[in-house]
Amino acid sequence: MKTFYQLAIDSALKAGASYSDIRIIETRTEDIVTRNGQVARLNQSETLGFGIRVVSNGSWGFASSELLTLQEIERVANLAVKIAKASASLKNEFVSLAFEPPQVDFWQTPFVIDPFDVPLSEKLALLYEVDEILRKDERIKVAEGSMSFERQHKWFASSEGAEIEQVLLVSGGGIEAHSVADGETQVRTYPASFRGQYKSMGYELILGLGLKDNAERVREEAIELLTAPECPEGERDLILHGSQMVLQIHESVGHATELDRVLGMEANYAGTSFATTDKLDKFTYGSEIVNLIADSTVPTGLATFGYDDDGVAAQRWPIVKQGKLTGYMTNRELAHVIEKDRSFGANRADGFKNVPIVRIANLSLMPGDLEWDEMLAGSDGAIYMENNKSWSIDQRRLNFQFGCEAAWEVKGGKLGQMYKNPTYQGITPEFWGSCDGICNEKYWDLWGVVNCGKGQPGQRAIMSHGSSPTRFRKVMVGVR
Repeated sequence: MKTFYQLAIDSALKAGASYSDIRIIETRTEDIVTRNGQVARLNQSETLGFGIRVVSNGSWGFASSELLTLQEIERVANLAVKIAKASASLKNEFVSLAFEPPQVDFWQTPFVIDPFDVPLSEKLALLYEVDEILRKDERIKVAEGSMSFERQHKWFASSEGAEIEQVLLVSGGGIEAHSVADGETQVRTYPASFRGQYKSMGYELILGLGLKDNAERVREEAIELLTAPECPEGERDLILHGSQMVLQIHESVGHATELDRVLGMEANYAGTSFATTDKLDKFTYGSEIVNLIADSTVPTGLATFGYDDDGVAAQRWPIVKQGKLTGYMTNRELAHVIEKDRSFGANRADGFKNVPIVRIANLSLMPGDLEWDEMLAGSDGAIYMENNKSWSIDQRRLNFQFGCEAAWEVKGGKLGQMYKNPTYQGITPEFWGSCDGICNEKYWDLWGVVNCGKGQPGQRAIMSHGSSPTRFRKVMVGVR
């Protein structure tokens, strides 16, 4: 690959670039879905291509191609410079990149079992077994199981001397049961909604999820929801499982602290943010027990890597510390805005065809000190919710309403009455300010997000959010 990226850099510099980099990406994917005993989807694909990014006359230029040849590398490098020069006529300020020591390195996702070495027949056999359990009751009208795997082999090189090779592996899977009776429809999923749980691991993730072991419970809860009462409406204490905390963290903290969004550069796609830079190190985001850490080094995180698409090494940094806003997601271009000499390494692109933009890192709520039984014992009358079903948040990441698949009332230190169609709403700093209980590290886990959209043209990114079950006091629930 060195011949390709050296030509890209040399061609760009010769054409007038002051900085250039190239990303060459080879991607292999497998996506399997079974539905009611049949294969509903089976996609296997491989792609290869490259993207070249340059700075010329103080502005960015970017171009890409699926044809990896020396002639095409030279053509695309010159095109990227032409685009940068054209963009320069409209620039508001010169691009200035924070210093980053150029690295020559190799990094790979740790794994035990390569999912692409596991026979398709073995994967389907597991999904069929689960499907059979889910459909043992005629009220389950749709039973679905899924597995997804992706491996990216990435090469990055820059005119500053960086030469980085990475192999990133992601696995995921889940099951769901849709129940129908008397005009009522409900759904239960496992381990989480939207096709389950995803981590940077091999096939050992699938083997460890216990899809078959949980299928009967999923089926029975989907049926129970059909006749369960509606979630009561009013102010209640609220306990959220990690399968819902992942969305709470993502929407009300993750997107709110992307620095490009904060600066108004992302206003046309899901709005800006209330967490403006004048609030840094001053604003009370939540209660004193709220500590949210961004971490691109945490094991099994979907945004865990050796280096981001700026060539910046993976890091760990606080976003909210003891309730105070202390950080943002940054890239090399914007780090200076918050007076940082170095980027935190949150610049990523969706494949080789797109230019890197600021993305949410793995962002997690740090565990507290409560046992699960202790939390329940101190939460009489609270509503406990699992697995996201719907979400809505305003254009500044302040007012939100989220819905879950199922809820239970806490009575006498135990989970009691099940409720259907539970919802809750709040205002971001008030909601996080009401957080008064977090379970300890025994109950903490990372939950994957694989469908985060941002940018124009739109880009998808993946990341993880970790948490333990978390309690919030006096939250409005059940509003429809």
